[in-house]
Amino acid sequence: MRSICNTIVLALLLSACAGREPLQSTTRLTVVQNETGLPAPDRKDLTAADRPSLIGPLDTLQIDVFNVPELSREMQVDASGRISMPLVGTIEARGKTAGELADAIEGTLRGRYVRQPEVTVNIKSSVSQVVTIDGQVIEPGLYPVTDQMTLLRAIASAKGLSEFARQEDVVILRTVDGRKMAGLYNIDAIRRGAYDDPAIYANDVVVVGDSPQRRRFRDLVSLAPLLAAPLIAVVN
Repeated sequence: MRSICNTIVLALLLSACAGREPLQSTTRLTVVQNETGLPAPDRKDLTAADRPSLIGPLDTLQIDVFNVPELSREMQVDASGRISMPLVGTIEARGKTAGELADAIEGTLRGRYVRQPEVTVNIKSSVSQVVTIDGQVIEPGLYPVTDQMTLLRAIASAKGLSEFARQEDVVILRTVDGRKMAGLYNIDAIRRGAYDDPAIYANDVVVVGDSPQRRRFRDLVSLAPLLAAPLIAVVN
């Protein structure tokens, strides 16, 4: 009986740890053999186009007006998404890029106060550009969205998948034109190059599913010694 119990546990372990099929080249993926080696990326591969970062409430900005130090300052966007500056007054910042806000400030200053204003705006810190990562990750929470944020990078920000994560059940929730939308993704397929790592945007919600099978397997393995103990006593 003890032998049967051990055989069952061993079979479960082997099935859970079974090796994956080797990578194969597809129309979207080129598999290079070890002896050939991966080629080096060229310049365009290293300079992916940035996505614009939008200013939101409570973000901290650094605003510099060339040759007018009295107007250069660090400031925080208020809760309504606006900023206030001398000579400029109150101006809407929410939903603008740094460049668009700089243009708006220049337009207000031009002619009346500064002949040819040159304004630069930098987003020093952002609390509005965040993604929510929930479910079976090591550290769920809110994480800042960078220009090149993708699903795999977002999960890495949350310290990776947890023990009971279901890799084929990862959902991205997003609002597009006021409509709630959801996309279902398979982390293992993305890692294997089956399709592109999807981009993550501010206000997205990433939910990693739970695997009941992994939980039951863990429970079974933990109970195996207890199940075997009475059988050992009977045999002895």
